[in-house]
Amino acid sequence: MGKKLYVGNLGYDVTSADLQELFAPHGAVQSAQVIEDRDAGRSKGFGFVEMSSDDEANKAIAALNGQLHGQRALTVNEAKPRAPRSGSGGYGRR
Repeated sequence: MGKKLYVGNLGYDVTSADLQELFAPHGAVQSAQVIEDRDAGRSKGFGFVEMSSDDEANKAIAALNGQLHGQRALTVNEAKPRAPRSGSGGYGRR
């Protein structure tokens, strides 16, 4: 099973294809996705890449974390599971 990586501090013009290309030299990229703002239709400045093995993911982290990409130092680390959202949808519970 692959390992999902978080990639932060991306330029707003970076596409999912650019992300795939950036990570390809470090192993097999199973998926690459830049997260976009639904309303604005532009990048939120981060994305996720899934590598095919833990070893390849670790190599990509070592090679790319802190490296400049378009005047920005990338943040690359293991993606953490999304925390469950708390709350009751805006309605108070009694």
